[in-house]
Amino acid sequence: MGITVKLDDIINGMEFQSDESTSYLNTKTGEMATIDNLEFSAAENNEPIENFSEWEHENLRVAKEILQTDDYISLPSKFDIHEYEIMERFCLSIADDELRDTISRALKGSGAFRRFKDNIHQYNIADEWYKYRDEAIKQIAIDWCKENDILN
Repeated sequence: MGITVKLDDIINGMEFQSDESTSYLNTKTGEMATIDNLEFSAAENNEPIENFSEWEHENLRVAKEILQTDDYISLPSKFDIHEYEIMERFCLSIADDELRDTISRALKGSGAFRRFKDNIHQYNIADEWYKYRDEAIKQIAIDWCKENDILN
């Protein structure tokens, strides 16, 4: 492949995804596209483009290209990112033993993400968390680029 893409564009595409959408890189042009499940379904079922609003036409066209060509690859999804594991590693990086134990305990059981967020704000380490998380996601993007022969 060997195309050049801005790393920030890949990271933004990764973070823009949801349970209802997936982001893709066009390996020929370097352009990103985020397509939702409804657009894919319409493309798979060859629904007439006229049935959709004009602003949806481009994504429907791209969805068809994704299904019919090898020109697109999906960006790492939330399942590739494993934010819970990043949170665990962040906890292990905290130097203060008592704080590390408190934040680690917040990750146990149901509601872990909410407790973790509440604790990092309560103990004023939110900035450190977001910096750590951003670096972890950046590394995932870099590794993905290397695996897919994408230059940045």
